[in-house]
Amino acid sequence: MTGRNDIVKVGTIQTLTIDERADYGYFLTDGENRILLHNSEVTENIEGNETVDVFIYIDHEERMAATMRKPIIDEDHHNWVEVVEVVDHLGAFVNIGLSKDALIASDHLPLFRQLWPQPGDKLLCTMRISKNGKYFAEPLKEEKVRQLVIKAEPALLNKDITGTVYRLIVEGSFLITEDGYKGFIHKSERKQEPRLGEKIQGRVIDVKEDGTLNVSLLPRKQEAIEPDAREILIYMESRGGAMPYWDKSSPDDIKERFGLSKAAFKRALGNLMKHGKVYQENGWTYFKKEE
Repeated sequence: MTGRNDIVKVGTIQTLTIDERADYGYFLTDGENRILLHNSEVTENIEGNETVDVFIYIDHEERMAATMRKPIIDEDHHNWVEVVEVVDHLGAFVNIGLSKDALIASDHLPLFRQLWPQPGDKLLCTMRISKNGKYFAEPLKEEKVRQLVIKAEPALLNKDITGTVYRLIVEGSFLITEDGYKGFIHKSERKQEPRLGEKIQGRVIDVKEDGTLNVSLLPRKQEAIEPDAREILIYMESRGGAMPYWDKSSPDDIKERFGLSKAAFKRALGNLMKHGKVYQENGWTYFKKEE
């Protein structure tokens, strides 16, 4: 910016002197510029103060203005910010702690609209000040992300993790876990692609030498058969707790009744027996009574 903010820089916190009280707010000064602090931007009593700490921005009338609200991001600091609105052809508006939400332009969002964040999702961002003094939010650059994540230990292998997707590429999705680890989900390790900003749960399938994680969103093998096992239990319940099928039943009979391969049926049945739900006897499977 030139002229109007040679001393006071837009997008920064400044300590300014109260120059005049008006019905609609206060005029502040740095000795050269007079900047309005509107009543709606006063967050605490400042009567009797000579100076006040304020954030400087450009208002809708292209004037330099001040607010006592402090943004949670600026050009030098990042934070997770929550998406409050998504507008086609514009981008996503995020809450940065000011009266006016900051826009993340569509240029910084995925090419496919279905992968854009939704309200309530969170994005890791910094602030950008445009040439005309307006503030925007932008996703944190990858080189900055590498500086803030922590190195994971091998003991995390096969552990469940929760994280937020912060970057999408053709081969997969990057996330940062709640504990500050960086992870990658290859496209082969998911059923569907998570959207930018989505909070997801997965499991660690590799801890790499650089301390980053490879993560899978696919269920573990024993978890994958649970729906099949549940269908078997539902069928048995409808028959009073018994069925004329067991692990030696013919593949055709199993396929006709349950729509499962014999291997899938045996895995599901084995899971139920392992957890003490059923037992087999003379070609039948029965509910196991709880002791």
